Amino acid sequence: MSETRETPQTILQRKGREPIAALTAYDFPMAKLLDDAGVPLLLVGDSLGMVVLGYPDTTLVTLDEMAHHVRAVARAKPSGLIAADLPFKTYETPSQAVESAKRLIDAGAEAVKAEGAQAILPQLEAIHAVGIPFLGHLGMLPQHVLEEGGYRIKGRDEAERGALLADARALGQAGAFGIVLELVTPSVAAEITAAIDIPTIGIGSGSDCDGQILVTTDLLGTSPDFIPKHVRPDELLRERMLGIIRGWRETLPKPSATRE
Repeated sequence: MSETRETPQTILQRKGREPIAALTAYDFPMAKLLDDAGVPLLLVGDSLGMVVLGYPDTTLVTLDEMAHHVRAVARAKPSGLIAADLPFKTYETPSQAVESAKRLIDAGAEAVKAEGAQAILPQLEAIHAVGIPFLGHLGMLPQHVLEEGGYRIKGRDEAERGALLADARALGQAGAFGIVLELVTPSVAAEITAAIDIPTIGIGSGSDCDGQILVTTDLLGTSPDFIPKHVRPDELLRERMLGIIRGWRETLPKPSATRE
């Protein structure tokens, strides 16, 4: 754990100098663990809807739920920067985006993340104008899973490549201190990384981004039911945990026979 606190500026300055490690945190003990491991960027992701709350996707996560988990992470006082996802339908207008972002900042986040770029540019500019740092998110956008009919890799044709590049440049101009690239074809992710002055943080987008982010429960092999193909955990800790729990259960003393 470093005694130096990370800021949006220190994250931005890592571009081209030091790879950015980012992981999700949803509660106090995980935030403490990631802090001890020296992770510089902690994301309270709306993925908590699926791996913590049992929702089928991220679209059901509420702002109240996000604020609850942000408060838990913030209590750990990590040295890493705490960013938080703006949940689905909480940044439809500039005024709503600012109100929602302030709720997460008041809960203890130090930055927010929103999915999209040019389509939500007024919202991002409004957030930036009130002094709240923000991360961009391009490529596969989990909050759009229902309208798109599933999760798919982006950047496979020239139209998508051009749109992603334009969106990345727009995010940089709007004041983002970094961009998460999710399920973008590696060649396009590399092109975006070289074309912009702010760091890219990939997830399932190849090895040429400025950093990588994973859902921590995927990395540890504890996610329920499903681990994405782009994650290759060294060990499924879920299996070890099952063994520990079953072993404890089997050693429980049997109740003493009662006399009538």
